[in-house]
Amino acid sequence: MSTQRIADSLNALFATQRVIFWHDPEGEFALAVNSLPLDGVSLLRLDEIPALKVKLDLERDGNAGKWLLYSPAGEPEPSLDWLLDIRLRSKTFRADSTSILLEDLGLVSQTLRSHLKERSKFLKAKDRVDRLKRWVMPTDTPEDLDLKMLAVMARADQPEFFAILLRLFSGLVVDGVGSIDNVSKAWQEIVSNELEPAFWSLVKQELGYSETAPSLRDLLFRILVTDFARSLQGACPGQLGHFILTDKSLAANAAVFASRWRSDMAHFSSYNALSAAVAKELGLNNLLMALTAESLADAMSFEAVEQRIIKDLKDRIIAGAGAGMDSIRTLIARRRDGHWANRLLAQGNDVTRALAASYDALEAAAGFFELKAQYGAGFSFTDANAGLLAYQSDLFRFDQLYRQCNHAADAVEPMGWAVLHELRERVENVYSGWFVPDLSSAWSKVLEGEGGLLSTWKIQGMVNQQDFYVRQVKPLLDAGTKRVFVVISDAFRYEVAEELARDINSRSRFKAALSSMLGVLPSYTTLGMAALLPHDKLAYKLNANLDVAADGAPVATVEQRSSHLERYEGVAIKAEDLLALGKDKGREFVRDRRLIYIYHDRIDMIGDKQASETKTFEAVADTLVELGQLANFIINSLNGSIVLITADHGFMYQESALDMADKSALDEKPSGTLKAKKRYLIGQGIGKSSKAWAGNTAVTADTDVGEGSLDFWVPKGAARFHFAGGARFVHGSAMPQEIVVPVITLRESESDKAKTRPVDFSLLGASNKVVTNKQRFEFIQTEAVSERVLPRTVLLSLRDGDTLISDEQSLSFDSASQLMDERKRSVILTILAGNYDRNKEHFLIARDAQTKVEVLRQPLKVDLAFANDF
Repeated sequence: MSTQRIADSLNALFATQRVIFWHDPEGEFALAVNSLPLDGVSLLRLDEIPALKVKLDLERDGNAGKWLLYSPAGEPEPSLDWLLDIRLRSKTFRADSTSILLEDLGLVSQTLRSHLKERSKFLKAKDRVDRLKRWVMPTDTPEDLDLKMLAVMARADQPEFFAILLRLFSGLVVDGVGSIDNVSKAWQEIVSNELEPAFWSLVKQELGYSETAPSLRDLLFRILVTDFARSLQGACPGQLGHFILTDKSLAANAAVFASRWRSDMAHFSSYNALSAAVAKELGLNNLLMALTAESLADAMSFEAVEQRIIKDLKDRIIAGAGAGMDSIRTLIARRRDGHWANRLLAQGNDVTRALAASYDALEAAAGFFELKAQYGAGFSFTDANAGLLAYQSDLFRFDQLYRQCNHAADAVEPMGWAVLHELRERVENVYSGWFVPDLSSAWSKVLEGEGGLLSTWKIQGMVNQQDFYVRQVKPLLDAGTKRVFVVISDAFRYEVAEELARDINSRSRFKAALSSMLGVLPSYTTLGMAALLPHDKLAYKLNANLDVAADGAPVATVEQRSSHLERYEGVAIKAEDLLALGKDKGREFVRDRRLIYIYHDRIDMIGDKQASETKTFEAVADTLVELGQLANFIINSLNGSIVLITADHGFMYQESALDMADKSALDEKPSGTLKAKKRYLIGQGIGKSSKAWAGNTAVTADTDVGEGSLDFWVPKGAARFHFAGGARFVHGSAMPQEIVVPVITLRESESDKAKTRPVDFSLLGASNKVVTNKQRFEFIQTEAVSERVLPRTVLLSLRDGDTLISDEQSLSFDSASQLMDERKRSVILTILAGNYDRNKEHFLIARDAQTKVEVLRQPLKVDLAFANDF
């Protein structure tokens, strides 16, 4: 302490005091005291002047002067103190390092002097003292100070036990790899600064952990195993019993800590790494084999639990053949609300992303087999009209669930896990070995022969694709719509459009209505794109590309289509080019046009190439995102009021490699063939074949009769004429997946009916008291989820004011069921051990997981003493 600082401190004291005693037992300032710049202060050295003389001098002075009584010795015992009466009326000044610390830290109790001396190693470093100052309170006890020193050493965010423990455990992870035998720098500093006993005392107080040779490694095992055991429905495996913390009340704190660690966005990755290391050491995979998914439903401690549940559910889906899928969905919903498969964490973590995708695949597979069970007798249609109605109302879901299952499973493959392989094989066998062949057989019966669809290519109540402009677009323009946007996505099939329409309807102000058209045949790009344009007449040109002309004009390219559309006050542009214009240039581009055709190509571009066809379902996922963004841009940036989203044709795709049974090989191309592809063949005068469905485009696309029309053959069912250039992704023939062309009519609406809102929920039961460390709360989703009533996820916790007194659990309300029993959800909260005022109101709080807005506050009384009595 500098002499100037001593002088300043003394002068400050003399502002209110006449006499100040200064005892300097170490004699540190015996020389400096004589030269201190103290204005109007007289110095009396008690080592040089007898006490009686000091008393006399002070008495003679009366109250006129200021006196500093300095002694290079300690304070005498009161019974031996000749100056006790003066001392009792005065102040004592101390300038030793401990006193300075007491002053610097703002501590009032002199009883802390010995404790600060014991912590001298910690207090030697100025930066540590400065960090400590932020948290010290005047009335702190030795235990309070130790807690705060530990927080400084651990570099915790707050001087709290959980925050310290979180930092110490996180320090065991280096470059994303957790080692339970690591010794972190923070722990080394705690040991070297002799704070280790204080730490273990704190651990015993908070968790009940007391070992003769404690270690962070053992503590980590105890916390994770205790958390795991407490969450099980049933007994914990005996091999883990000795790791469970014995104090049941304090063990709740371990579970709360583990839950908070998992949910901490800054530190959950360290939890993942260390829990994996502990699970490996415990041989947890083998121990979990004896446990069912139901017994593990609430266990979030280890990734291995998630993998065990996924395997169990996969086996049950395969064995169930479509039965008992509701219980599987309930388990999937619970696990999605947990840590390991939480979608909120999936973007930044490969493991979480793969686990979430695993549940997506399981859910799709469960729906797929459930749908299969509904059609155990196969398919039968009275006519083509009935067949297409059945496909649009229900059967399209086979294609949709098959796609969703495989796309989700593809996201798991990078992890090298084999858990979904058998499920994928079973799904593939049903789809390629049953659904497609059975649908093909039933469809053939209403497609072929006299009175079959091929003879007329008309379906009552269904617009033909070549009438799209006349029936779908022109009425809008005639009714006064200022501008119509038409988005055409190549190979955008019906089931994908159904998913997009549902997604669009989940957004406020947007209303999407899905309908369909009967696509042209052969179902391929050149003919389909031409059919969608305004025209009076379509006709083939017998050139090298067999282009289709609209009213005599070439329309093979976007530029040619744009030129053709000029006569309709229209224009054509690629989707990426429109988006690149941005808001201002985009508005300028469409300002003088009433009809804008926008061309998007992702699915066909990827699927129609042998090198990339296996990425078809990935291309579909990209298409859903891109078309959603494009629709947003048109309505929000270009002021579009109506958008029609459609396609030139659909597609068929299967994951498994095709064999010769899938091939309708032609001995030779018929005479007159002009173009031959995998799923269609066109020409003039080509006759008929038993291996193909045959017709003429004058019937199936309304092309100009005569030279403007061509004969075609398309393979029956899902067969291909050949496999060259890739054969998994195809289109061109007459299966419903290819010819049911979707039309999404998208409008902006300010109507309340077009607004979306989160689903409502309520707490069930009238109990308003918590009496155990583990408390189950049950909720009811008060209405079914729909296009406008959206799923919601909430974070539930118990709080004292805004202070957490429990863990925080995620709970989703996403049921579309009309049955109230199927819309019930429950959650178990673990309450921190402690003494709670049984008369004080605490609160069960629910906050929206995304917005953090509070959506429920239920007052509760916490009386854990009741449980402790038993």
